Amino acid sequence: MLLHPVDLTIIILYLAAMLALGFYFSKKSKSTEHFMAAGRSLPGWVVGLSIFGTFLSSISYIANPGKSFAENWAPFVFGLSLPIAAFVATRYFIPFFRAHGEISAYHHLEKRFGPWARTYAVICYLLTQLGRIGTILYLVALALAPIVFGQSSDPTESFYQLTTIIIIAGVLVTAYTVIGGIETVIWTDVIQSIVLTLGMILVLFTIFFSMPQGPLQVFQIANDADKFSLGDFHISFQDLSFFQNSTFWLILIYGLFINLQNFGIDQSYVQRYAAAKSEAEAKKSVWLGALLYIPLSAFLFLIGTALFAYYHPTAGHTDPDTVAHVASAATLASDEVFPHFIASQLPLGTTGLLLAAIFAAAMSSVDTSLNSSATLTLKDLYTRYINPNATEKTSLKVLHLATLIFGILGTITAILMIGNKSALDTWWKIAGIFSGGILGLFLLGLIIKKTTSPAAAIAVTLGVIVISYITYINFNLPNGEKAPIHSYFATILGTLTIFLTGFLITLFVPRSNTQPQSDKPRD
Repeated sequence: MLLHPVDLTIIILYLAAMLALGFYFSKKSKSTEHFMAAGRSLPGWVVGLSIFGTFLSSISYIANPGKSFAENWAPFVFGLSLPIAAFVATRYFIPFFRAHGEISAYHHLEKRFGPWARTYAVICYLLTQLGRIGTILYLVALALAPIVFGQSSDPTESFYQLTTIIIIAGVLVTAYTVIGGIETVIWTDVIQSIVLTLGMILVLFTIFFSMPQGPLQVFQIANDADKFSLGDFHISFQDLSFFQNSTFWLILIYGLFINLQNFGIDQSYVQRYAAAKSEAEAKKSVWLGALLYIPLSAFLFLIGTALFAYYHPTAGHTDPDTVAHVASAATLASDEVFPHFIASQLPLGTTGLLLAAIFAAAMSSVDTSLNSSATLTLKDLYTRYINPNATEKTSLKVLHLATLIFGILGTITAILMIGNKSALDTWWKIAGIFSGGILGLFLLGLIIKKTTSPAAAIAVTLGVIVISYITYINFNLPNGEKAPIHSYFATILGTLTIFLTGFLITLFVPRSNTQPQSDKPRD
């Protein structure tokens, strides 16, 4: 099924508007300060919608309905930890970063533990962002390919279709991020958040009122299939089941660790704290982003559940075209069902709006990752190790070039991801691996004041070993066999290993009077 000219026009106008916004803010992004922090002048509601837009990437927009379609609402538990993480962020993290005034989230790690800690955190973050950009661009291509080119059963043809869309999306988002800097990123996130929300509401209403017996039929079919389940609440330490299965409690704890990591050590969030015009506005932005995400995340899971009911054999569709459409969806992967519905069942014009929403979901996260990665490249790598006395003109060129390079590398990563069974599971594994327990190091430095650089280095080494082991056993399993420890434990146990090891060394090993780290880190 090829895209109708009306829908194509809507998408083109939307993308043109995003590029125009980039050119508009390019007038202000003539300095590194504006490119990285928007002059530190934005109101909390704008930054908050930007945070929400970053949360609601195409990872959520496509993968969450795919998960609830194939399984249940267990992944929704991830978002339930956000209020706890937001409280910790507003109580401790934001005052900490605002007081230090640095644009880099990892600048303080050098002062606390030495250059190795800063560089370690930066490398882990940059690798994480490449995985994130790749996942997002892959999912947006997965959504658009069957609509733009038609459904293809040829793997080679499908690969080239997905690659084409990945490259186009990568070029567009990289272009306006290079042009406009963080202020373009934040304001486009605001617009995209609105488009995303309207798109969700539109799809839900369409599905509900396309059911032969009306909206209540969705809930009847889904309830009979236990589709609203939040997972297994059972806890047992008598065997390995607690460590092997993604229970309610594991996902909740994993969500807490990841969201603390987002709010506490993620460069894109720290830059938003800096872009807010005051500490109070920065705190408002965190609460707004977190509390908006929970209900709207539920909307996305409800879309997947509604699609399950719509395509269920007992739905009772009688219209010949609908029956044929339902039959054609039987061979699709779970992440492809939502795009398939958009392609064939939405009224003329609304398909274009939904595709614009999916583009919005991708852009609102990719632009964030690109800008934050470029900022770290300048502040933590280039001016720290290569050219400490870089001029303003040189620094701005580095920011532009780094944005372009990460856009290219992220696009390549997306192409390499083609064929993944579940993008959400893949992304969660990538996030767990590359984050490398940075949260443990951050908390160690923040809470355990007497920890030395050697103690922190030993703790990080042990943490990386734990993460590597859990990752290895999860990626090298025979088909159908469960690992003794679930992959989500990589982040949890890695963080705890680093923090507790550093604490115990500090507690039992006398501290020498000589400090190996520099007290005055360079930018």
